[in-house]
Amino acid sequence: MAFSGFTEETFAFYEGLLADNSKSYWTAHKDDYQRYVREPVAELCAELEPEFGPAKLFRPYRDVRFAADKTPYKTHQGAHAQGGLYVQIDADGLMVAGGMFAPDAERLRRYRAAVDADATGKELEAIVDALRAAGLEIAGDRLKTRPRGSRPDHPRLDLLRHRSLYAHEGWPADPWMGTPEAVDRVRASWRRLLPLVQWGNEHLGPPGFAR
Repeated sequence: MAFSGFTEETFAFYEGLLADNSKSYWTAHKDDYQRYVREPVAELCAELEPEFGPAKLFRPYRDVRFAADKTPYKTHQGAHAQGGLYVQIDADGLMVAGGMFAPDAERLRRYRAAVDADATGKELEAIVDALRAAGLEIAGDRLKTRPRGSRPDHPRLDLLRHRSLYAHEGWPADPWMGTPEAVDRVRASWRRLLPLVQWGNEHLGPPGFAR
């Protein structure tokens, strides 16, 4: 399936949704969402599938059951592959990410044990340093202090503080996103991010994403 590209209509749809996140707006523009957002994301993922495997698209509806924010629709369309590679389109442009997102208690325990061990911890440190050197931003939820039981002089204390760890980069909305260059850029970013994702899958186990 050839990638048809993200167009002005893609970004206009999300600009409108940001201004009016309501069922009436969604109903009036649902065809635009399908044509200019969901279909191009699915096409992009299909072109990447031979190298990275099948991707799953997230639902456009927010789970508002326990949320203070009751707006019903997500203001972005995301998709994920290989348990930790991610791509997203929204009103601002295109973003890619990869890593370990919101691990549960057991996976967090495994993460800290792997960071603490010299061989696996140094491997992760080298991966993170390479991503940072390539211009990606390192992010994730972090403790303000060190985890209980960790040494204050631990050589990888900064990594131990992470409760989630991922890297990301993105680009503002631009005409090239309507061309095959969008596929090429996501592919190149996912290749850079793959070692981080594989480290997480090997030492923590694959995450369970909600859709």
